[in-house]
Amino acid sequence: MSVWSDASFRALREANVRRCEASFHEIEAWGEGDWACAMAGEAGEACNLIKKRRRGEAIGVDEVAKELADVVIYADLLAARMGIDLAEAVRSKFNEVSRRVGSDVRLELPAGGREGV
Repeated sequence: MSVWSDASFRALREANVRRCEASFHEIEAWGEGDWACAMAGEAGEACNLIKKRRRGEAIGVDEVAKELADVVIYADLLAARMGIDLAEAVRSKFNEVSRRVGSDVRLELPAGGREGV
């Protein structure tokens, strides 16, 4: 068992929404499909870099890391738009898959419930 801290997810959400709304537009200005397409576009860019690496092109891990970070950022904005607690969704889904495959690796909340709440 691993103790799950969602502090990083909370910090990302706060900064992500604040930057989006101050520098681009309100979260609600884009629909779920807009956020999902933005996320998929970034995933596609990451996949394209991996394809190029497989073909032997000199694509640095740092380039892939930037695209994967974009996927996470857009996933968080989509989750914010939909009212989803992404930290809880990740913890819950991770544990669901662990149970399904018979793994005892779990993400558990600290004693007393959610950290920081």
